[in-house]
Amino acid sequence: MTSSDPNAGDPTAGQMLRSEAEIAEIAVLEAVAVEGETIVAQLGSGELMFRSRLRFVDPDRQFIVVEPSAGTASNAALLALPRAIFVAEVDEWRIEFVATSPQQTVHGGTAAIQLRFPESISSRRRRMHDRAQVPAQSSVRCVAYTEGIATFEGSIFDISQGGVGLMQYDPDIALEPGMVIRNCCIERPGRDTLTVDLEVRFTEFVTLANGRRAQRAGCRFVNRSPASMALIGEFVNQKS
Repeated sequence: MTSSDPNAGDPTAGQMLRSEAEIAEIAVLEAVAVEGETIVAQLGSGELMFRSRLRFVDPDRQFIVVEPSAGTASNAALLALPRAIFVAEVDEWRIEFVATSPQQTVHGGTAAIQLRFPESISSRRRRMHDRAQVPAQSSVRCVAYTEGIATFEGSIFDISQGGVGLMQYDPDIALEPGMVIRNCCIERPGRDTLTVDLEVRFTEFVTLANGRRAQRAGCRFVNRSPASMALIGEFVNQKS
């Protein structure tokens, strides 16, 4: 008797078909794993970092497995978090992904950490634009306002046609990748104030020479204006 099911005998029947985007995400993570690239996650607001490598990427997009960090404290801190942002740099590409629910596991006979398959994965070319260092004596600062109230103030340490490097010192302010900071005022002594929107692309906490803690952030211009382009030109053209 012949089955009326048109998929009868098809070994792929019932399997979930992957979109091109989903296939690309798996390929990106598998490349990071195969190349043995270091992945880094910043843990909380301190300087503790989780450094590891991707060990396994589930082709069914259910989970990933990473190696434990060399530091016991880093492993414990990661396991205590509900989610973490991981960063890997492969050649000229910077890859970021957000994974949740870390838990201890055993993979390939050795201890490891399993997380849910990343809820978001992004990749971008690093250093697409030449950057010029902003001299400390230039006192170029960025002030972000919300309804007329200063949210935070930071100094700009480098600038390019794509965005700025920002250092902010308020321990109560947490900048995260993907955050868009509206109506940022870039202020320079003796010059007109520029207003731009900035999208945070990456962040890290650093300890300055004087022992003070600060947060570095790489930010992209969302709405470049002729005025902001003029500011960029002032510094980039002076770069030796």
